[in-house]
Amino acid sequence: MFILAALAAAQLPSALASQPTVPPAVIDDKLEVTGDALKARQVRTRLSVKTMVNRQGPYDFFVDSGADRTVIGAGLAARLGLPVGPEVTLHGTAGIARVGTVRIESLKIGNSEVFNFIAPALAEQNIGGDGLLGIDALADQRLMLDFEKKRIIVQDSRAPDLHVGAEDEVVVTARRRKGQLILTQASVANTNLYAIIDTGTEVTVGNSALRRRIMGNRRNRDVRTIELVSVTGQSTTADFIVVPSFKLGGITLTNVPIAFADTPPFAVFGLDKQPALLLGTDVLEAFRRVSLDFRLRKVRFVLKS
Repeated sequence: MFILAALAAAQLPSALASQPTVPPAVIDDKLEVTGDALKARQVRTRLSVKTMVNRQGPYDFFVDSGADRTVIGAGLAARLGLPVGPEVTLHGTAGIARVGTVRIESLKIGNSEVFNFIAPALAEQNIGGDGLLGIDALADQRLMLDFEKKRIIVQDSRAPDLHVGAEDEVVVTARRRKGQLILTQASVANTNLYAIIDTGTEVTVGNSALRRRIMGNRRNRDVRTIELVSVTGQSTTADFIVVPSFKLGGITLTNVPIAFADTPPFAVFGLDKQPALLLGTDVLEAFRRVSLDFRLRKVRFVLKS
């Protein structure tokens, strides 16, 4: 996950003591995604889709709902001869870095095409594929990530929203900052928190405020240290703990793994002082399908049968 922009002001629920500067997002039971069904390649828990760059390809791009900007592999950018753009600052999971960019004329995902990007160019070995599809490419899209069938359905969010209800679903309306979806109907150990939907990371990360709230000063013998690696290649350590339960809307998941570290995105979102986590695909894949409507700030979860 990486962040590139400033925050917008918003009104937040009184249930949380501190208030981040992000607008709202909810769980809604009327969200349905119909459109182009694209076969996805699953790498661990992340899903990638075939993407055309400047009408060439296709190339494997991961869907990254936590990133402001689309990212392209530096090797691919060189092969395509993409023009060089300005340097930008990335706030990634493991640190802050200045990186170079390139200019992209168009990206096509299924029948959906978006134009005129300045994209950071990063090493493919750190991305895990040819690139990442960020909010600049997804802002007008509905996506349905089908972890069970390993496919992604893409639909223009300006099209009619058709919906067929199911007993095993819960739909949440999220807050949003520049398109990222932030859920407030979430809790761990009866502690309310902000959960950022981050399909670009395979590890769910919580901040120190959340850890203090649920653990206090207790020392947990089951804590182990892991390394988090950013798309920039930077790394940082985190304490890895399995929490007994995580509640999302009306659904409760048990034995949920969380890596605790105060990574830069929490501060960028204004979420460094109150309980928050980046909800990665290691938890999202516990659902059969996850649908995201970036324009209307809706998220729908369908449980595995």
